[in-house]
Amino acid sequence: MNDYRYTQIEELDKQIQETKALLEDPAMKELAELEIAELEAQKKVLEDGIAASNTKDEHSYDIRNIMLELSGAAGGDEAKLWAEELMRMYTRSGQRKGYHVEQLEENVIKIVGKGAFGAFKYEAGVHRVQRIPATEKKGRVHTSTATVSILPELDDIDLHISDDDIDFEAFRSGGHGGQNVNKVSTAVRLKHKPSGIVVTTSVERSQLQNREIAMQLLRAKLWEIEITKRENEISSLRSTQVGRGDRSEKIKTYNFPQDRLTDHRINKSWKNLPIILAGDIPDAKEELETLNQESA
Repeated sequence: MNDYRYTQIEELDKQIQETKALLEDPAMKELAELEIAELEAQKKVLEDGIAASNTKDEHSYDIRNIMLELSGAAGGDEAKLWAEELMRMYTRSGQRKGYHVEQLEENVIKIVGKGAFGAFKYEAGVHRVQRIPATEKKGRVHTSTATVSILPELDDIDLHISDDDIDFEAFRSGGHGGQNVNKVSTAVRLKHKPSGIVVTTSVERSQLQNREIAMQLLRAKLWEIEITKRENEISSLRSTQVGRGDRSEKIKTYNFPQDRLTDHRINKSWKNLPIILAGDIPDAKEELETLNQESA
């Protein structure tokens, strides 16, 4: 598996070997010993992190905060509107559960609180809506979809990213926020060169704060890639994809004419869509956990 911490360990090993050459110099020996001890300590942190990752299952991330990203898929403008409605639903649901919800970007929120990932991880996937759009003049039911990505917030130790692997760019935000935001280069764009992933953040007035938010998003996206690789290596991706949320197929359908939400993974339905979209999302975690265990 391509874990970027291995690259960091290799770099530390090189520094250790180079520093060991200084041990033969009596004038440098004491400083060299201190430097080697520090480098060895950094290496151990990375090795322990890898060892922990290799023994963790998905439940180990359940206590984390999450990054929830939503985007319209099939259905054009109606899909974008549907994604916005789902974003409001998850924001309200997080608040109802007692979590703190932060808007990071137009299509990204951060849900902060112990157990947030465990509470929302099964929402990852494609959410389909069947309804008559407000712009539909002939009364026809349209089908649209939006994708939901649920990613745990990671620390640097969980997934270390080398500064050498990052292209950094600061630019002026074109959004709201007053003269400071529009005249000063506070917005941040990061490109992770090995993977090609690009993230941008402009929600804060401080460039430093935006950079930290962008790094959090980047770590979460790299985690998603690594987990997918790991699942492919250990076994073929489970057909249900519970717990991961395969974006290639729907997990839920919201049928407005019939006022019904259906979870296709467990073949279960609920009524009263207005209440559900107000944040009262039906709890099917126990059934999904069981299905996940059976398909593992």
